[in-house]
Amino acid sequence: SLDPAEVAALAGRLQKTSVESIAVCFLFSFLHPDHERLVQRTISNYQSPQLPGAGGERQSHPFISLSCEVLPEYREYERASTTTINAYVAPLIARYLGRLEAALGGRRLRIMQSNGGVISAATAASLAARTVLSGPAGGIVGAFDAAKRAGFSRAITFDMGGTSTDVALCDGSLPTTTEGEIAGLPMRLPILDIHTVGAGGGSIARVDAGGALIVGPESAGAEPGPVCYGRGGTQLTVTDANLVLGRLDADRFLGGQMKLDMGAAQHAIAELAHASRITHHASLAWGVVRVANAAMERAIRKISVERGFDPRPFTLVAFGGAGPLHACELADSLGIARVLIPPSPGVLSALGMATADTVKDYSRAVLRKADAVEDSELDSLLAEMESRGREELLAEGVTPQDIVVQRALDLRYVGQSYEITVEEKPRFSLPRSASGAFGKRGFLHAFHQLHAARYSHSHPGRPVEIVTARVKAIGLARPIEVAPESPAGEDATLAIVGAKPVWFEKGLVETTLYERERLRAGHRVGGPAVVFQLDTTTVIPPGWSARVDQWRNLIVMRDE
Repeated sequence: SLDPAEVAALAGRLQKTSVESIAVCFLFSFLHPDHERLVQRTISNYQSPQLPGAGGERQSHPFISLSCEVLPEYREYERASTTTINAYVAPLIARYLGRLEAALGGRRLRIMQSNGGVISAATAASLAARTVLSGPAGGIVGAFDAAKRAGFSRAITFDMGGTSTDVALCDGSLPTTTEGEIAGLPMRLPILDIHTVGAGGGSIARVDAGGALIVGPESAGAEPGPVCYGRGGTQLTVTDANLVLGRLDADRFLGGQMKLDMGAAQHAIAELAHASRITHHASLAWGVVRVANAAMERAIRKISVERGFDPRPFTLVAFGGAGPLHACELADSLGIARVLIPPSPGVLSALGMATADTVKDYSRAVLRKADAVEDSELDSLLAEMESRGREELLAEGVTPQDIVVQRALDLRYVGQSYEITVEEKPRFSLPRSASGAFGKRGFLHAFHQLHAARYSHSHPGRPVEIVTARVKAIGLARPIEVAPESPAGEDATLAIVGAKPVWFEKGLVETTLYERERLRAGHRVGGPAVVFQLDTTTVIPPGWSARVDQWRNLIVMRDE
């Protein structure tokens, strides 16, 4: 039993401090949340005069994060860690969103989540931990949307920026997981399953004590940035190497708005060449690009081959400021024959946020053998969370016909330490009588199949434990209407802006240069080619060719 007097004494001590945020995590709050709620009510009755408020004014109560609200699941360490992360970021997010909402004058504000959906500003303020990986999540949503629009439902998204590269595998749907981590701490909230490596345009190249060439994870960032930016950078980066190889153009960077310093890049590579004893500068620059590509290739293998997926049938969707520079050679090393470059790769994350659905995630611990749980009991538990999701979506202005509910169970063989999340097929506003159509039997059958696909073995005769029941309530976003472009023929001559030698695998090759804005639907571009645009540069190596589809995507294919 919880002693109210002890809680009151603790609240009295907190009142005398400047504690801004409190995380509350009791061992069995996922089964019995009343004690945590009593702590919240008791502390809320006390006031502290020392706390900053949302808009600069003083707030009288500390922010309180309850584990039964943040993550009502078992595993107390992960639950405590996630609740503490929420307690750290929530006051900051709440103040920022309070100012932003006031400035918007009553217009609706939506906030991106790490799970690929958006939520209201009020929910984001109280459950701020749901937003910590929202930037990369926006990119995955935008890339998968572009792939589906182009007719490719199986996509590997490849987001290469200045500091890091984010990759994800979408096998017909957005990949989700609850195995997230922030600053070395577990965060078990639903997030898009994104793998990140320290390889980007700003990754610094160096030679280790044994003479091996190393690229990243240290980055020059945006300030001072690569040497060729002329902002004080002194160490060679991947961007500098691409400039030396001719894959970037000093006069066409950012649509010609920023001139790159070729002399500075060449000086930086000369210094690295001296340290590495490699006298041929272009060979060294090509080595820098290959080492960076190898790190990104390992990242893609981790989300594909290591999880039972053959990457070859997938389409590689390249975006970010540097993704299209490296995509074709990366695809070639993985056996992927098709690369998709969206019309605006550098701002695809922003587009993904604008097109994201409203998503609410709910979970409830079960921790019982499947044989001991009746279908009716399981359906009642899921239906309760489903009802809450529908109510909250309706309160946020989502119309009933735009609500989709997805059910899932975390399952494992009895005795295992970790579980697999098994999703039911999406149910588009099914009537109540059909709510149990998938049922426990369907979940168990799918679990055995997923276990076999992931670990190469399954045991249908062994007892299975239901660990957690999950519901995802989705308010479908209205799609952005994009009119398809009429074909303009295959001849892309009008888009040519020059030619120059560019370094590829077999050395210097005379390469045609194109302006992306002049390319129209139906145009075809044979490699080798370099395509310039404001937010990125696309490199098409020898042996690859591109066509422009009706959505203005560049579809780059390896030649037969």
